[in-house]
Amino acid sequence: MTFIYYFFIALFMILCLLMSGVILIQESKSMGLGSSFGGDSSDALFGSSTAQVLKKFTAVLATIFLVSCVLLSAWTSTLGLNQSKGPNVAIEETHDA
Repeated sequence: MTFIYYFFIALFMILCLLMSGVILIQESKSMGLGSSFGGDSSDALFGSSTAQVLKKFTAVLATIFLVSCVLLSAWTSTLGLNQSKGPNVAIEETHDA
């Protein structure tokens, strides 16, 4: 069970990096990231129609990100509750008179 949890955490981290990269690739209203590498603002990085594709891909990634955030948060809190319960052992105190 622990391996599956950490596997999904790793997938979540990859999703975060992918979403950050897709957001940085997109052309902004100003010059964008392409101007950092000497490109003209009118040049498209991957062609002329990629702006719409990147917007849709970003929306899909953001939806997956939000859903996975909620699911991983619930899973983490469930794991925390299970670990904090532990066995119910009563400890008796003895008083010496």
